[in-house]
Amino acid sequence: MKETETGMIDIRKAIRDIPDFPKEGILFRDITPALLSPEVFSEICDRIYQRYRDRNIDKVAAVESRGFIFGSVLAYRMEVGLIPVRKEGKLPYETVSESYALEYAEATLEIHTDAIDKGDRIVIIDDLLATGGTAAATCRLVESLGGKIEELFFLIELANLRGRDLLDGREIFSLITY
Repeated sequence: MKETETGMIDIRKAIRDIPDFPKEGILFRDITPALLSPEVFSEICDRIYQRYRDRNIDKVAAVESRGFIFGSVLAYRMEVGLIPVRKEGKLPYETVSESYALEYAEATLEIHTDAIDKGDRIVIIDDLLATGGTAAATCRLVESLGGKIEELFFLIELANLRGRDLLDGREIFSLITY
């Protein structure tokens, strides 16, 4: 992968566009090529770490499933806890749950009740900010247990879908915006 004038790898070139997936009229931004390239994957992980390394973060909340990839790396590098935010019924211990609307249905996310201590400073990580429903539900889960959201990180943001509108002025950082 070719570097830019700043010496950084152009991550956008490793994102593959797939038209009409998962249904007609949708342009899917596929991050698989970025994950397959050791240089691009390293660049992404390094940029995330550089953003948060000097912040006083207690835990990383990683949203199923691609958020697990980047959230795990950040939690490991920062030596902080990792909170898996999972789809309903996937966690084995006591959970709190939050439902949110999808285009034609409803979904539910859960985290363990003991995942957050009151006052923990949390970074939420997911691969994509689209309509904002998943991110908003994750925020409500974190805050219901007393966590303080420092920022939401997304590898990709689809700005035309206005996902930020559901996030009530929270601090958001997207590495790539379409």
